[in-house]
Amino acid sequence: MATLSIDRRSGKTSGYNIQWYEDKRRRTIHLGSRRYSKKTAERLQEVVEKLLYYRRNGIIVPDKATEHWLQNAPACIKSKLAKMGLITVNEPKTCQSLWDTFLKHKNVKPKTVKGYLDSQRQFFTMFSPSEPIEKITSDRLLEWKTALLDRFAVSSVALHLTNIKAVLNWAVRRDWLPKSPAKDIASGSFANEDKDRTISMAEYAKLLEACPNQEWRTIIALARIGGLRCPSELQRLKWSDIDRARNRFLVHSTKTERHENHRRRVVPLFSELWMELDRLFSLSETSDSEYVIRGFQGTSWTLGDPFQKIADRAELGTIERPFDNMRMSRSNEVFERWGPAKENLWIGHSEAVRRKHYKGELSDESFAEAAGIDLGAPKTHAKSHARVW
Repeated sequence: MATLSIDRRSGKTSGYNIQWYEDKRRRTIHLGSRRYSKKTAERLQEVVEKLLYYRRNGIIVPDKATEHWLQNAPACIKSKLAKMGLITVNEPKTCQSLWDTFLKHKNVKPKTVKGYLDSQRQFFTMFSPSEPIEKITSDRLLEWKTALLDRFAVSSVALHLTNIKAVLNWAVRRDWLPKSPAKDIASGSFANEDKDRTISMAEYAKLLEACPNQEWRTIIALARIGGLRCPSELQRLKWSDIDRARNRFLVHSTKTERHENHRRRVVPLFSELWMELDRLFSLSETSDSEYVIRGFQGTSWTLGDPFQKIADRAELGTIERPFDNMRMSRSNEVFERWGPAKENLWIGHSEAVRRKHYKGELSDESFAEAAGIDLGAPKTHAKSHARVW
């Protein structure tokens, strides 16, 4: 049984003690009178007696009145009861702990982690790292979205919101939140038409003329004619991936490799592309190279600035997102000339799109046509090399 006693100092009440014996030891909860009234001390005494009774009798869930009182009790009271082992207090989940735990358990590529960290920085412009995650409400997220739209493009805001939704959905799966406050908030469009730009074949020719070397000519050809993602697919391309005898080459895609049977795709050796690859292959400095593009191996593959210098020399002005736009330009050409099925396969789309638009395998004639080869004509070799494909 718990008892309530009054601490007196110099004849004045200095606090209240709730005491009981357990395992032959006296246990004491002290409440200072400046913070706690006698009424609060008496109510806490009743709660302690009930909790002791429940524990002795193996009762896990207390009565509703006691449970309600505990839920609404100040954190310092809960801490005192937890210190005595009468209740278990779960540490509140904060915004910072949410992000830290999410990133710790998220198995994604470094580039994706970088995107999450950028979204985290923007998230903390509205939400404090130390505040409980229960304070992340739909209204505050909408306010945050509005503030971001004043500073960033719609596509950038859409990416941040998509990342936040992933974090909050993860919290729901971990039972940290009952539901996601971002569920009914539209992320917006990822498209940024202001930066879309078709790079015509005439401009492609000017870019090639302005390149400082053959390697850069090949980089631009792989992006504009081959439709490769740069730098992720470009940096993994090896000479052994190029099958000249069958007019095709193999592309390894890091972006889609998490999807089953979509880690790589086969692309035709388009005649314009083969011309640049053949020139690069014939150079003496490539004789011991495993990778097609060797100059950037072991670097950060920062291609934007050197490309813009080439564009300036070609008098094309500033080209934003150049490699995305070259890939998009090629995608449109392939779609118009060879149809949606081959565009999905060669440029690299989801398996669901492939199944929807095209069934079966492409013939050798399809690859030969794209490479500008007439299979009925006799084979000739304009130039022989010490190395063979």
